[in-house]
Amino acid sequence: MTTPTDDNGSPHRKEHPPRRVHLPGFIAPEEIGLGDAIKRATSYFGVKPCGGCERRADALNRWMVFDRSTKSR
Repeated sequence: MTTPTDDNGSPHRKEHPPRRVHLPGFIAPEEIGLGDAIKRATSYFGVKPCGGCERRADALNRWMVFDRSTKSR
């Protein structure tokens, strides 16, 4: 008998914090998720959002966040 090594789809799967991408302050004045950024870009071009768009935006926001870089290099 074999046991599965991955727990994809497990209800006890641990949520990871979103990946953070640091941008210079003049590009993004506030923190924004990837889903919200895509939603803004598509609405600018006239694409009307649907229920699936909202779910995708929420999932992408949990995956990646853009924020201001406070560190000077």
